Amino acid sequence: MFAAERRQLILEMVRANGAVSLRELARVVQTSEVTVRRDVRALEAEGLLDRRHGGAVLPGGFTREAGFPQKSHLATAEKTAIADLAAGLVEEGEAIVVGAGTTTQELARRLARVPGLTVVTNSLLVAQALAHANRVEVVMTGGTLRGSNYALVGSGAEQSLHGLRVSKAFISGSGLTAERGLSTSNMLSASVDRALVQAAAEVVVLADHTKLGTDTMFQTVPTELITRLVTDDPPAHDDRAATELQALADQGVQISVAGGAGTSAADKSPARGDRRRDVSLPGPRRNQPPGASLRPTSLGGDQAGGTERPTARVADLRRR
Repeated sequence: MFAAERRQLILEMVRANGAVSLRELARVVQTSEVTVRRDVRALEAEGLLDRRHGGAVLPGGFTREAGFPQKSHLATAEKTAIADLAAGLVEEGEAIVVGAGTTTQELARRLARVPGLTVVTNSLLVAQALAHANRVEVVMTGGTLRGSNYALVGSGAEQSLHGLRVSKAFISGSGLTAERGLSTSNMLSASVDRALVQAAAEVVVLADHTKLGTDTMFQTVPTELITRLVTDDPPAHDDRAATELQALADQGVQISVAGGAGTSAADKSPARGDRRRDVSLPGPRRNQPPGASLRPTSLGGDQAGGTERPTARVADLRRR
């Protein structure tokens, strides 16, 4: 494929989806990410699109929201890895809320195996994924159906969440920055997501690396309310994504990275197949007294045996 043909195809994908990762662009045009990055720079110089951390978006600063058909084909491997890791945060018998999105839909498919679970959601896709799980109780909000993402929104959805209290909220969005937190492109979706967050003791954000550093119109969750971010391993060359992760960690957000080999200062040769890593927090945690030990918990029950998994600073991502 000639450069002009590649760039036309890249431009068409960005216009159709609003935001596309470099990995996905490279896969579609069947070339390397290095070549795609060069094409994206050329298109940005012409004012046809804007570069973002690990991807490209429509020009103008704020990305628009893609519809479900487009989202479902973006960063599928990353979403799978994130969902696998996030499912390990859910215990038997818990009550949780799960927001709308393709990543949360992947999470719901894995939650079907958790006995005694109660899931409150405004997403038809999440409810469908759990519909045949005999040991999971699904509670849906009221509201008006928003067809583009199969979610219930509006005052009916928000009122049905009033007075609810659960242990965790699992939320996705269109963009995430350390300065502004999680955001989305639709006002009604943002309002319901805020109600979901208010019902939870802990807030877990699920966002692949292409959303890091992307800011959209409506703030959903400010950074100070985010307990944990579950994301995928950014490409080794993506220093900007690693910088954003470090900034989030500096503000007290626990970072769990899925899909990487996992290196740390404590263990330079982790076991093969290790796909999860908690990043140590360099700044003070919320609601933690001064001088307290900053030691993130491991996923999958590693502490049960009295040992903790090695931790890694986000800066380690830039050295690989």
